[in-house]
Amino acid sequence: MLIKFVEIVENSTKTHLSAGSTGRFTLKEVSINPEYVVCVREEERMVQLLKEGHLPEGLDQRQKFTRVFLDRGHTGIDLVVIGEPEKVEADLKRAKGNKELLNG
Repeated sequence: MLIKFVEIVENSTKTHLSAGSTGRFTLKEVSINPEYVVCVREEERMVQLLKEGHLPEGLDQRQKFTRVFLDRGHTGIDLVVIGEPEKVEADLKRAKGNKELLNG
């Protein structure tokens, strides 16, 4: 079962900046398979970037962020999602525990 989060993505180019926007980060919905999560960790750098006004508008200044590490064979991938680590971990555990039988 996949679980949806909102990911903070750093833009690699500055060609699509809109007027009055930093354009450095965007929000995107991401679906994560809890079976591949290796580690979750608080992402304090994003808290600082939020305070400095570098993240998209509309985020609460008290917001927490979590870096989720996923297994991808020889290399891994990590994503930064909105939410405190305890909540993200609880959501992943709940999704992992609610397995559904497909085509059964």
